Formats: sequence, C-alpha cells, structure tokens
Amino acid sequence: MQSPILVETVAAVTDILGADLDDIAVERAVIGLFFTGVKLTTGHAGACATPIKSIPEAVCCPSSAMAMPFPGKMKGKPAREMMREAFSDHGIRRGVGIATVNALAELCWERRPHPLFELRHGVDAFDANSFRPGDQTVVVGAFVPFLKELKRRKQSFLVLEKDPDTLKAEELPFYRPAEMAREVVPQADVLLVTGTTLLNDTLEDLLSWAKPEARVTVVGPTVGLMPNAFLARGADILGGVKITQPDEFLDLLAEGGSGYHFFGRVAEKVVLSRRSADEAAKAA
Repeated sequence: MQSPILVETVAAVTDILGADLDDIAVERAVIGLFFTGVKLTTGHAGACATPIKSIPEAVCCPSSAMAMPFPGKMKGKPAREMMREAFSDHGIRRGVGIATVNALAELCWERRPHPLFELRHGVDAFDANSFRPGDQTVVVGAFVPFLKELKRRKQSFLVLEKDPDTLKAEELPFYRPAEMAREVVPQADVLLVTGTTLLNDTLEDLLSWAKPEARVTVVGPTVGLMPNAFLARGADILGGVKITQPDEFLDLLAEGGSGYHFFGRVAEKVVLSRRSADEAAKAA
C-alpha cells in the first residue's frame, strides 16, 4: 500500500515545479550506512534514513542485489523518475526516492513556502516543543537525543521501539513494543515520531491514533520541507535537515557518516512549526 503522505507530497512537488521538473536530474546519489543522500542538478540536496535491515540478509547475492537502485545508473537520472522510487517495495530504493523528494521539496519551499508554517534554522525539534508538568510524552523510535533530554528533565515518557536492544538498561522500564502502538499513542500529550516511519508505512496510523489535543512532532532527516500532508494529519512541528554543503554531505555519507558527523558542519537542523492564526494571516 502506498503511503498517502508520500502520494500527496509527490503530487504537491509535481504541481509546484510544473514543467521545470522535466529539466531536473540527479547529479549524485549516495547510499550510506546510516543515511541516503541525493543531490540534484539544481544544487539542492535531500536525505533519508537508510533502511539497511530491509536488504535480504545484507549479503552479496541476487536477492540482495535486487534491492539496490540502479548502481552506476543514478547519475543523470531524471528527478521525476527517481522520485517515483519512493513508492518502491524495496526499502533501499524507497530511501533513494524519498531523498529525491526531499531535495525537490527544498526547491519547492523556496518557490512557494507554506503560509501556515514558519521555517526556523538552527533549531532542534525537541526545543521547539513545549512540555507542561504532568505531560505524558510518547516517543516512537529510540531517538537517543530526545530520550536523553527527557530523562534530564525528569519528564514522564514511554518509548515505542521494534528493537529493545537499541535502549539503555535504565530506559527499558519505559519501553513498549512497537506492536502496542495503538494502545500507547493515544496516551500522549506530546507525541514525538521518527520520520523513518515513512519508510515502513506506519506514520499515517500513528498520527491517526493521537488524541486531537496532542502536540505532534515528526522528526529526522527523512522529513522534508513539504508540510501539507503532515499538517492535514495533525502534525504541529516537523524537524528536518537543511543540507548546506551537498558535496561534502554526500562525501560524509559515503564514509559511513551519521548526524553526529554532519550536523553543524555540512548541514543544519531546521524546524517547520505551525503558525498561530494571526501569524498565518500575515504570512499569507
């Protein structure tokens, strides 16, 4: 089943760029250990988490090779065509497609910023949230910086995660299996969701299970600057990445780099936060 968020985002990109999309191609693509990156001929770049576990047995065999998107053939590929890989059944191909969508989304934001969202540079998505005494926070995915800060603030939280081995011993009391999401997510006053849920088609359900008054954040380099589909499903804050030096960024990914290596050097954190009604009216 195709992700409605991705379907709507691709449609929005296609609408905003129009015929100009036909002139945009992939200049370079890197499938790194932690993140996949794509640079376009426009100079814009996008990223996506690399779903490394989706490669069958992660060994060099025909079944694994099928998961890889056109080695040696991605440079010069039309962005419109590469963007469609976001709907692939193969995780690695899908990652390349989403990275391409996110690169195009940055160009779209330059041309048509969303009046209901404010783009803030150099801001961490966690800091963009407000936490009230007694709030229950639910974190979807073992997002280490968020868990560390929640513990520091002594904020009540639960973490939904597929692999409990990603958690520290002192975090295990707050661990809930991912299969309990439908029961746990409605408990959240603050819901923090990793953008990698776009890769496994769980994001729409997670957002639909949040109670209406919950403050919802979707975060990670997999999240691009096209908030329309997220906004329609109740997200208040999107935390993504602005790649400031695309070539150096891709070099880092090619050498196994992660956020610890590229943030503050060749990329910066950005936040799209929902404006108030008055602010939106002024920005329109």
